[in-house]
Amino acid sequence: MQMLSTFIKPMHREGIRFVAIFAAVTLGLFLISDVLGWIGVGLTVWCYYFFRDPERVTPEREGLIVSPADGIVSLIEPAVPPAELGLPDQPLTRVSVFMSVFNCHVNRLPVSGEITAIAYRPGKFLNASLDKASVDNERNSLAIRMEDGRSIAVVQIAGLVARRIVCFTEIGAKLATGERFGLIRFGSRLDVYLPEGVEPQVRIGQTMIAGETVLADLHLSDPA
Repeated sequence: MQMLSTFIKPMHREGIRFVAIFAAVTLGLFLISDVLGWIGVGLTVWCYYFFRDPERVTPEREGLIVSPADGIVSLIEPAVPPAELGLPDQPLTRVSVFMSVFNCHVNRLPVSGEITAIAYRPGKFLNASLDKASVDNERNSLAIRMEDGRSIAVVQIAGLVARRIVCFTEIGAKLATGERFGLIRFGSRLDVYLPEGVEPQVRIGQTMIAGETVLADLHLSDPA
């Protein structure tokens, strides 16, 4: 049973419709050709795996900011948060986590706090690993006010393949670190704008696990 749980993860409800479509198409492909049918089986399994929603063990020490997404740290640089969030117009350290089509795409809150703003903006579908994707691509931005009064911004960015950003929360909601707040379908990116003076504790190229990997520490000012 432990071996099975290692490979078979629960699926998020957002994926039920997509897996059903893939399975129906696969049945049709078997009527045409066994080879095409087995290709369909492989794609259906991949679709199920894409929408997997495994349980995560979130570190509980006060002041930790965790990664909101599975993937690879692709950018660490100063940038101004999205204007639609109403945050101060000054550069903050932005950490970008790029998700490939093989990563788990359920997004988790990086830090405990109250959702003070949610702003969706349509846009292009450039490769999410590019710097300009933060400005040009479709995105959904959240501002989170922490207990100490400071705010942190998290931005869901659609990628080259992604065509749907899903947000599960609403303004005024109070969530804990690691709680699920959204999902992006089929390849994308998450940007986290750290509070002023907070240094990231990760490096470009590092593999991240949503809800578990420590991204930054509010009590540390030294870089990684």
